[in-house]
Amino acid sequence: MSTPNKDLDKVEVRLKWDPSPTGAPAHDLDIIAATYLAEAPYGSPAYLVHFDSRSPDGTITLDRDSRTGQGFGFDEVMTLELDRLSTAYTRVVVGVAIQQRDGRKTFAEIANTGVQIREGYTNLAEDDFASVGAATAATVAEFVRSSAGVWEFHDTVRGFDGDPDSFAATMGSRPPGR
Repeated sequence: MSTPNKDLDKVEVRLKWDPSPTGAPAHDLDIIAATYLAEAPYGSPAYLVHFDSRSPDGTITLDRDSRTGQGFGFDEVMTLELDRLSTAYTRVVVGVAIQQRDGRKTFAEIANTGVQIREGYTNLAEDDFASVGAATAATVAEFVRSSAGVWEFHDTVRGFDGDPDSFAATMGSRPPGR
C-alpha cells in the first residue's frame, strides 16, 4: 500500500566547533550513531558507527572526521541512508561526545559548537548545545521507523555526563518519563 507521507531517505548530521586556544589540548568532538533492533529498541545498540568505523552494510558512514575543529564550516559529517537500512532496525539514535582524554570538558567550554541535521537542502534541526552546556555528550537526533515502514525524525537534544564509551552504551536509553 502506498502512503502520501514523505519518508526520510538520506540524512546528514553535521557538527562544528572552534579549535582550542593555542597551546591548549585540542577539542575533539565525535558524532556517534547507534542502531537498535525491532526486538530491543531501547536495549543495547546492535552496532555503533563513529570514527574509524562504519555500518556493516555501508548505510551509515562518517564522511568527515576532525580531531581539532580546524577547518571551515562543519568539521564532522555523518550520512545515514535510512531508505537502505534493513527492516530489522527500527531506531537510530545520533549523538555527539567530547573526548575526555585531557581532562573533563563540557560543551560550555568549547566555543561555537553547533549541530545541523539535514535532508538534502532542508534543515530538519539545528542546535548549539547551550541547553546542555554542562554535559560531556548529548543525543541530537532520533530516527524511528513507524509500523508503516516510514522513518520519522525526532529532534531530541539530551545531555549526558561521562566518557564516550559510557555515553555510547546509554545514549539510546529511554528518556525519563517515556
